[in-house]
Formats: sequence, C-alpha cells, structure tokens
Amino acid sequence: MLLSHGGEPSPTGGPVARWSVEQVLALAPDEASREAGGRLGAAGPWTGAGCDAAGALWGLCEGGGGTPYRTVVDTAGPAFSCSCPSRKSPCEHALGLLLFRVSDDAAFRPGEPADWAAAWIEARRGRVAEARATGGGLAGEPAGAAARKRAERRAERVTGGAQELEQRLADLLRGGLAATDRSGYGLWEETAARMVDAQAPGLAARVRELGAITGSAADRPVRLLEECGLLHLLNTAWLGRERLPEPLAATVRTRVGLPSSAEGVPVRDHWLVLAQYDTPDGRIVTRRIWLYGRESGRTALLLSFGAAGRSPAQALPVGTTIDAELTPYPGGGQLRAELGERFGGVPPAGPPPGITAAAAPAVYGDALRKDPWLDACPVTLGGVIPVPAEDGWQVADACADAALPIAPAALSRPGLWKLGALSGGGPVTVFGEFGHRGFDPFAAWDPDGTEEDGGTGGGAVVQLI
Repeated sequence: MLLSHGGEPSPTGGPVARWSVEQVLALAPDEASREAGGRLGAAGPWTGAGCDAAGALWGLCEGGGGTPYRTVVDTAGPAFSCSCPSRKSPCEHALGLLLFRVSDDAAFRPGEPADWAAAWIEARRGRVAEARATGGGLAGEPAGAAARKRAERRAERVTGGAQELEQRLADLLRGGLAATDRSGYGLWEETAARMVDAQAPGLAARVRELGAITGSAADRPVRLLEECGLLHLLNTAWLGRERLPEPLAATVRTRVGLPSSAEGVPVRDHWLVLAQYDTPDGRIVTRRIWLYGRESGRTALLLSFGAAGRSPAQALPVGTTIDAELTPYPGGGQLRAELGERFGGVPPAGPPPGITAAAAPAVYGDALRKDPWLDACPVTLGGVIPVPAEDGWQVADACADAALPIAPAALSRPGLWKLGALSGGGPVTVFGEFGHRGFDPFAAWDPDGTEEDGGTGGGAVVQLI
C-alpha cells in the first residue's frame, strides 16, 4: 500500500495506508469486476466523495436507473458496503472508489461522513470496538486473529503465484528465449493477470516488463535473460523469506507487492530539494521528489500520486531547503519516506557534497547488496564534465581518468543540452540516478551562481528533467 501523504490513524491506532492501483485490483473477486472497477476509477461517475481521519471513504456513483449507488469503504478492514445489487465483495463500485482515491486524493473532502454513510461506518466500528473490548474478533476470534488469517491467506496466494511463475520461467528457458517472439505480448499479459489474481502486483509488474522487452531491441535476448534471472531471484527470495534477515525480507515483501507503511523513527533535518519529476503509471501520475538531509547526510524519496492529466498535490520547489521530519519506510536500502511536520523556512544553500564518477559504481554495488532488484540509486557527482562519446554522452571526472555513460532515457531530453551549456566544458555538480543503464541527470548547479540568482555562492540549481 502506497502512502501519498502522512499515514491516517485507524480505529486500532495504526496508520491506514492508501493503496496502489495494482493492489486495489488484487482485491477484485474476478476479472470482470477488475475491468468494471477500472472504468470507475476516475472523477466522472462520482459525486459527494469524502473521507475521514480513520480511513473511511464514501461516494455516490452513477447508477443505471438514475439513482446513484451509495458506496462506503473502511480501509482499516478492509470492509465494503454498496447499495448496488451485486453480491460480489468488493463490488465494482467499491473497487472504483478505491481507484479514484489512488488517482485523485484531493477530490475526497475530509470531514464527517454523509448521513447515509455514517450509519454503516458507526455500526461497523461499534462491532469492532465491542469485539476488541471482549477480546474477540468480529466472528468471535481472538483479537488480531482475523487480520493474521487474512495475511496468511494472502501469503499463501502469493506463494502459489510465485510457484506457478517459477514453473513458467522454467518452461520458457527450456523452450528457448527465441520462442517468446512467436508467443507475443499475450503470453506475458496472461501471466501477469495470474499474478494479480495471486495478489502479487509486484510480480505482475515485473512480468509485464518482460513482455515489453520481447520484440523491442536487438539486445532483447540478453535483457530477457537478465530480467528472468532477477524474477527467479525474487521468487526464490519470497519462497525462502523466513531465512532472510529482516531488512531484506521487508524488501522482498515490498518488491512482491505486499502493503507497507512508513513506520521508522522520524528524522528531522534541513532537507534540500534535489529534483522533482512526474511519470505516467497507467491511470495515475506518479511524482518523485528527491531530498538530501544537510545534517544526517541521508537521501530520501517522496512519492505522491494524481489522476491522469492532473498533477499530484504534493510539490516542493527544486533548490529550496525545508526544515521537516521524514518517516522512513521499512526495507534494506529503502530510501522512500513520508513527509511529516514542517517547522518553517530555511535559508537557501548550495549543492550537496559530491563524489567522483569513479566512485559511483561502488555506491550502486553497495545499494544492490541491500536490494538486488534496484535499477538505479541516487548519487551526486562533483567536478564532472559532460562530454560526447561514440555512442552518446558521458560525464567524466575533471581530475581523473574515469567516466560514466549517460543513460539512454536522458539522451533525447533537452536537459542534456542544458547540462552541456551549464558546464561550458568545465566541471559541475550533478545529481541523478546511476544504475546498470548508466547515469540519468536530474539537476545540476551553476558553478558561477550567486545568492542573487538563487544560490549561495555555491551555484544556482538547474533542473534537467
């Protein structure tokens, strides 16, 4: 489950996390509900959408006879109620309401529930409170037993999906990777749908990545073998998760697609906003904001989401510094965090300390030891010069014989030319992500910047993405 802002208190006192698209669809009882819910995951059919601090959602969805369906979801359960005639749980309207929340959080008015929703919410929470007071679950089970059973059932389904995927990978390699061109994308989409049915959206996403490789580039057999190996490693790690150290086990759970929420010790620091950029992700837009802690030396990633064609609500100007608390997510090498309380303004500052291009591979290697499925990790390079190469561009150390290739994704962006113009053949400080595809620059600092143009003598920041 992905939090786009701070966690919400649940009736049990823990944080209530908001879900990703695939995690919502994993709740669907069948494919027809999944497709119908997907069509209702935008603002069009909904009115009166709202939410409360304990994790309840409600909304009116257009109905066939002119009377809207009254839909309520308690995300702390989860539990669902809808006035539609469907006997499925959750119905397409409950799924659509959750998807609507994922894609457009700002459309849900916080406050007291509507009268028609309040009755169901109060009755459900009353049963929960009564069961907790008597030491039982909603069905007379010991406190927490129902939640544990749900988690165990989901883990069993994920295990079944991982075992099925292992068999499919074995069949694929036995038949040869060249056969994938004849099968087309349908083979991968059908396999991904099976992983969604197994409530393993992380596995489904990696399977779809395999399908995107097939028939794409000349090096597809090599890339396909690499990705199959990583997928096999993830399956094996899940099946043997009890034997893993807890930080790595938490990473495996996250990679498979199990819910998680920010639960670490909050870190207060002066956080420099390094970069901010949006990427489309199906029916939603994902915003990534990279921060650097001046005192802690930590790099952190904030994620927020918005409906397709609409910017997410969370925004921080690149180059500014905020005094705030961040709460980290669990997992080995996990950089994601949630933005908590802010404590006022902070004077602007220059770039963070940088490393050489020669040192970047060691940083990525260390990150891979904590998360073997990591495509790239954040690095700040100091004293590097962008220079053309035979097959693209690279950033080279000004005082050493080492260079990093620019990632293919950055070669077609205008930011690369901004970087070249900013450098003018001289060394600059650049922040970006470095991984097996190369270095992807996100922001750079003008070595001639002044306090008047936004810097502090250490250079004004220029966003490259």
